[in-house]
Amino acid sequence: MFGQLAILVTAALLGPALAAGRRPLLPVLVGELAAGALVGRTGLRILDPAATPLPAFYAIGFAMLMLSVGTHVDLSSAQLRHSLSRGGLALSVALVAGLLVGQGISLTLGIDHTLLFGILLAGSSAAVVFPSIQERTLVGPAIAFLTAWVVLADGLTVLLMPLTLVGPSHLLLALAGDALIVTAGAAILWLAQRAVRHEAVAGAMREGFRQSRKRGWALQLRLSILILLVLAAIAEGTGASLLVAGFVAGIVLAQLRQPERLVVQLSGVANGFFVPAFFVLLGATLDLRQLITDPAAIAVGVMLALGSVAVHLLAAALAARDRRFTIGLLASAQLGLPAAAAALGISSHALSPALAAALVFGGCLTLIPASAASALLARGQASTRDAEQASMR
Repeated sequence: MFGQLAILVTAALLGPALAAGRRPLLPVLVGELAAGALVGRTGLRILDPAATPLPAFYAIGFAMLMLSVGTHVDLSSAQLRHSLSRGGLALSVALVAGLLVGQGISLTLGIDHTLLFGILLAGSSAAVVFPSIQERTLVGPAIAFLTAWVVLADGLTVLLMPLTLVGPSHLLLALAGDALIVTAGAAILWLAQRAVRHEAVAGAMREGFRQSRKRGWALQLRLSILILLVLAAIAEGTGASLLVAGFVAGIVLAQLRQPERLVVQLSGVANGFFVPAFFVLLGATLDLRQLITDPAAIAVGVMLALGSVAVHLLAAALAARDRRFTIGLLASAQLGLPAAAAALGISSHALSPALAAALVFGGCLTLIPASAASALLARGQASTRDAEQASMR
């Protein structure tokens, strides 16, 4: 067991190694997927993703990935609310165009996954877009619009995508499970907000958290993980997706205004181990040899990447007010959702190994135009700032 864990952690270090420096070779998540492929079924076969306890780490990492995405969704943000109408318009255009393009891909290649392709094409990856915004300190109305668009796209596609991979007989149960997860998340949030307003309970909580800080108990971290596990248990019991459970847990934590200390702790647990473990194990699960030997699967990946760029450029052209081209390119970034679809498709046997690998391949391709777009936005922002400073002299 520990030998497998050592291989897993060693492979996960390749992601940061490739992403380090001023000119990173690859995004960290792509590096982790590549490392998993190297040590897994595609390459050396020294990491067995089915060996105990790796499947548990895989599931927890998947849930924590979506929790991290959900924490970016602040429902009380005035800037987000102000941009919701245009963000909603962009998402509507992307959904309609995505379904049409998805149908075209299905008909062209003879692969009956129109709804899955359409949802993936309309999605945007908060796990890619938001770190790009933060890393380059992008601000302004165009970025507020992009943020609202990505939040809406992520929220809707996270709920819809798992439903495209379940059979008709399980659809109602999966929908009921998703509804129960959302209801449970809302109930947890309501109870927490009521507790804060109750003087006696709030006082006891403050004292408990003070003792926790002083004595290193990490109570808030434990409670946050408990919220995630409760929602994940509902997903497991109802046949719903861990993707929805993690995302809702992240939204709940975002609304509770967690202190910076807890954010750092959660990031350490998630990004320090479980999320990299998920991507390495996903890479180890995929058999890229089947992708390479299947021209149709390669075509799916390329067409999904090109389709995503086209769909998001169209949506940005119709909904954005400025920087339409670069905003559309950055919004087309995919990785978390295709990776999640591949993981769900493999575990449920709804996707062939080659098609699952094709989804991840297509998601990785979209990072190329998205990376270029973030650089162009940063350069444009710097030029605008320099021009404003020059005019003030």
